[in-house]
Amino acid sequence: MNLYCDFKSQEEIDKQYDVGAATPGRESFLNHAITESEKTRRNLNCKLDIRYGPSLDETLDIFPAKQANPPVLVFIHGGYWRDLTSKEFSFIANSFVENGITVVVSNYSLCPKVSISEITRQNRAVIAWLARHIEEYNGDPDSIYVSGHSAGGHLTAMICSSDWQGEYGLDQGIVKGGLAISGLFDLQPFRYSFLQPTLSLSHEIIMRESPCFRIPETGPGMILTVGEKESSEFHRQAQEYHQARLNKGLKSEYRVEANQDHFSILFDFIDPGSSLFATTMKMLKSDV
Repeated sequence: MNLYCDFKSQEEIDKQYDVGAATPGRESFLNHAITESEKTRRNLNCKLDIRYGPSLDETLDIFPAKQANPPVLVFIHGGYWRDLTSKEFSFIANSFVENGITVVVSNYSLCPKVSISEITRQNRAVIAWLARHIEEYNGDPDSIYVSGHSAGGHLTAMICSSDWQGEYGLDQGIVKGGLAISGLFDLQPFRYSFLQPTLSLSHEIIMRESPCFRIPETGPGMILTVGEKESSEFHRQAQEYHQARLNKGLKSEYRVEANQDHFSILFDFIDPGSSLFATTMKMLKSDV
């Protein structure tokens, strides 16, 4: 009997999704990210720990561009909904701020303290707050884009599937585009993985919080990108979500970043010489 798709055991599923074990560079990536993020907060103009919600975890770090009325790029960190904070990812801001983009790095509560549903709500609250306040921090509220890595890619997709008008009283087009980097769009396999004791996924949560089951009738264009060296499941997740979006008539682009793994792809994302950076900048200057 299979647990999920062709996987017969937790061990097989974990092999696909335990990126820490599968990618030797995780520790060096985190150490470098922490060091570079500390430098970024020292060197760039930034507004730290701005509250967007009632809990202590609901904070934003904003890195305003020097240019007036710039596009806004929100970045949502990964960590399988259970690890890391915004502070490890300040380094994302450098290249984009230099190129005239105001960057917002969001923080949120983690499992098991809260559920994935609450994490989704918090990140939607980020967008609602920005729609009403980012102009005060040199950002264009009519030019908000969202990006995220790994679990942050999942949250990016959930944001792009939101009912902004019905739930928040905002223009349905408040988010102009999304970029999901190594994203997770089908939560079903995690119920049978090493993550389940922390995530406590039920069938109801999986159906509600899997972007592949929540394709909207209308929504912003999205770019879905995966590192060439990532597991087949990461590629499958992006490919199937991409196809599901196309089937609904939504704009979607699927990319594979050559020679990149689950962690190195983030440095590719911020490299001004990379095609991924160029693609992101093109998105930020106009709709996907």
